[in-house]
Order: sequence, then C-alpha cells, then structure tokens
Amino acid sequence: MKSYLLPISLMLGLALSLQTASGQVLSNKNHMNFKTIKIYSVEIFYREAGDPAKPTILLLHGFPSSSHMYRDLISDLSDKYHVIAPDYPGFGQSSAPPVKEYDYTFDNLSKTIEQFIDALKLEKFSLYMQDYGGPVGLRIALRRPELINALIIQNANSYLQGLGDLKPFLDYIKEPNQQNEESVRQFFTLSATKWQYTEGAGDVFKISPDSYTIDQYYLDRPGNDAVQLALCRDYGSNFPKYKEWQAYFRKYKPKTLIVWGKNDKLFTSTGAKAYLKDLPNAELHLLNGGHFLLEEYHLEVSKIIDKFLAGNK
Repeated sequence: MKSYLLPISLMLGLALSLQTASGQVLSNKNHMNFKTIKIYSVEIFYREAGDPAKPTILLLHGFPSSSHMYRDLISDLSDKYHVIAPDYPGFGQSSAPPVKEYDYTFDNLSKTIEQFIDALKLEKFSLYMQDYGGPVGLRIALRRPELINALIIQNANSYLQGLGDLKPFLDYIKEPNQQNEESVRQFFTLSATKWQYTEGAGDVFKISPDSYTIDQYYLDRPGNDAVQLALCRDYGSNFPKYKEWQAYFRKYKPKTLIVWGKNDKLFTSTGAKAYLKDLPNAELHLLNGGHFLLEEYHLEVSKIIDKFLAGNK
C-alpha cells in the first residue's frame, strides 16, 4: 500500500513557512492553528490565526494552490485580525472524494464553503479572493450579501476583458475532446505550476520553490487529475455569472480593495481595472508581480489591507 505523506523536504518547507521573513518563530499572539471540520461527508482543512473577537478575514485560494498560499499573509495580519483560510474539497489537506462521490463544480464548491462559514458561525467578514476564489466567493456574496464586510480581490476575474492566456481552457470548455484535454493536462505539470508562480514575478529569486513543489504534490495525487478536469470543464459556468456579479457590485456597493499582480498573463491588469466601472469607489493597487503576488508582496499587501479596513470601519 502506497503512502502519500509529504516527503521530509516538503515537511521542512512547511515548518519553515511558519516563520516570519526575518526568521523569527511566530509569537503566541499570532500562532497559526491547523484544523479540520466535517461538512457533511467532506473533511475541510483550514488555517486559523488571531483573536476571534477581532474582525474576520476569510481567504479563498486559487488553482492549483491551497490555503498554503496564504501562510505569510495570515501571519502578517493575525495580530489585528481573525484570519481563516480553508482548502476546497480536492485541494490541499481537505478530503478529495472521487468525482463520482462529489460534484466538482464551482456552484458546489461555493455551497460547501458556505456550509463551512455557517459551521464556524461566521456572521460578518472581509472576503479575500484569488483566482478560483473569485467564482467561489462571489457566488456566496451574491446569495448572502449580509455576510460581507468588504471584498479584497487579487487576480480574480469578473470581466471577460480580463481573461489572458486561457485558450487551452476555453477550447476544452467548448469541446472537451481528447485533444483539448491533453492541452489542459499540460497545466497539471510541474513546469506549468512553476510558471504560474514565476512568470511575471518582480524578482524570481523571492519565489520559494516550496510553494509550487507542494502544489504539485497535491496535483499528482492519484485521481486528482479527474477532479481538476471536472473543474476546468465547469469553468465556463462562471462566464454567465459575470453579469450577475457586476449587478451585485452596483446594487450593494461593497467596500472593495483590489490588489493585483500587474504582470499576470492569466488574469491581466485589464481585468483589475474593469472593476472600477461598477465599483468606482474601489481602491486599486497594481503591484509589480504575477499571478501569485503574495509570494513576493505579502507584507506590502497586508499593510494595504490593514490601512483599507481601518479606514472603512
């Protein structure tokens, strides 16, 4: 029987990620906890730090990542905020039931995360969304606008004009044949995962290889390709939702902060600027980074978030 425990090198990388950039071990005031909660038949893993009595920030990750992408931002924010970051089913440390046992669609992911929110009794929070976090989080915001204190959007698209180098995905959505599937499968390889982290980076030497190596470990688990293919096929369900989300922006006028890696080739900076059409009062910051902006700029982003939330109480 095979064992799928993380290799020692990756375990060491995870342990090191609990340290601040200065190398100091986290103090008790912002110690990160690693928890699991059962949502019906699915075990949802999540990271939590900070005082629950303080304002809550819920962090929703993208593809092909997990809550691990927020490890530094959680540390940066947890002295002033209660910070929670779950892994979706099929990602990270959450359970990954086969496609015959769990409906891997963005609608269903959003329903599972909504049930997670209710299970944790989160009644009001700021919602941070990156990549897949956008279609998951905005579905929740549309259904439950009373939950949202503010939106923090990072390289997560809600406008067609922001779509970048996504032709293989778009072809697969339109026609999920064998040829198009093979093109999409290239995005499940280590070289593609590394590219998502390093392409557009302001300083590639600041991108920890632990990040894309850990993501690839999860992608390579038996059966995970079927999970990711199902979500790729379903990604087209997000496009008709764009108009609904844009109407939500206009109707509810949520306090919105947009932080964006301006060199992202998947979700371009045009998509960041597009939000201003429906959210003219949104605060926009374009940073010299790529798709996984926080690998380089987590401290800068944490300061932007703190200033934004402090000024929008």
